Amino acid sequence: CPLPAATGSDEEDDSDASTKPIRSEKKKNPASLFQTGGDPPREKKTKKKTPPKAAESEEDTPETPQKNSNKKGKGKKSKKSKEERSPSPVIEVDNLEEFVLRPAPQGVTVKCRVTRDKRGMDRGLYPTYYLHLDNDKKVFLLAGRKRKKSKTSNYLISIDPTDLSRGGENFIGKLRSNLMGTKFTVFDNGANPDRANADWSNVRQELSAVVYETNVLGFKGPRKMTVIIPGMNADNERVPIRPRNDNDGLLMRWQNKNMDNVIELHNKAPVWNDETQSYVLNFHGRVTHASVKNFQIVHGSDPDYIVMQFGRVADDAFTMDYNYPLCAVQAFAIALSSFDGKLACE
Repeated sequence: CPLPAATGSDEEDDSDASTKPIRSEKKKNPASLFQTGGDPPREKKTKKKTPPKAAESEEDTPETPQKNSNKKGKGKKSKKSKEERSPSPVIEVDNLEEFVLRPAPQGVTVKCRVTRDKRGMDRGLYPTYYLHLDNDKKVFLLAGRKRKKSKTSNYLISIDPTDLSRGGENFIGKLRSNLMGTKFTVFDNGANPDRANADWSNVRQELSAVVYETNVLGFKGPRKMTVIIPGMNADNERVPIRPRNDNDGLLMRWQNKNMDNVIELHNKAPVWNDETQSYVLNFHGRVTHASVKNFQIVHGSDPDYIVMQFGRVADDAFTMDYNYPLCAVQAFAIALSSFDGKLACE
């Protein structure tokens, strides 16, 4: 399958952006975009602002240039080794289970790395994916693997890299697709509605849904993704969405335009670049390889605030960065959906 139009670009690397969200300077508080119930968000800590673009350009050191870079006439390029990608800010992962379900702190981009392991007899068909913080310590966060003998694509997500069983205590969530492999739902580790207790408090929550649309080029051109997530309440916590049946989930609510406590996000459309004859996005040095899997997720009201971005840096390595209101399980599951066989054309 030919490599589709590139959707990666390694423009400027904001060398000091490790603790700043990737966004332009705006008065608008991005947290308000995700508020769906109750009072306006209470600012928990003062936000650090990204310096205006002009101040950054003095120190810009792009990574090894790729043919899909959309830099034009920007003077000398000092090469920078791949190891020097701006690392994740210091993030305390005291309780792993709690951390991976907790929204990213406001004003901090959590920078992660996804590696794909295809070794072993059936790993080619059922690779394991590992998520680590992208810093010196390489703190392990999550592992994911496609279940065998499942009619639809079904990925288990675990907080233990060696235990990817459905019954194990390390099971933290799962990603399930429809038969077509174009719509996905992300659940936490709660119970199936059939096994609900009296007050439904043990029933699994839906954390996200992802819808892929084909465009005129099928899946060979830039993909169109819609990501549906629960909204946030006045305390900046996720509103629990616990569907009682399949007709009450995030996908059905979205299809029926019942958007109470639900937020719709989209991937940022890449821009066609005549010089490179490819579609490009600016990943600020975090992505180095062209791939149909590269994407950035934004809210329609503020396309400069990157809720999540994902892109290839080596054959089996990808960077995955997420911001408030996403948590690691949501972002990792959204990334896993992009690997699925029906969509992959690489």
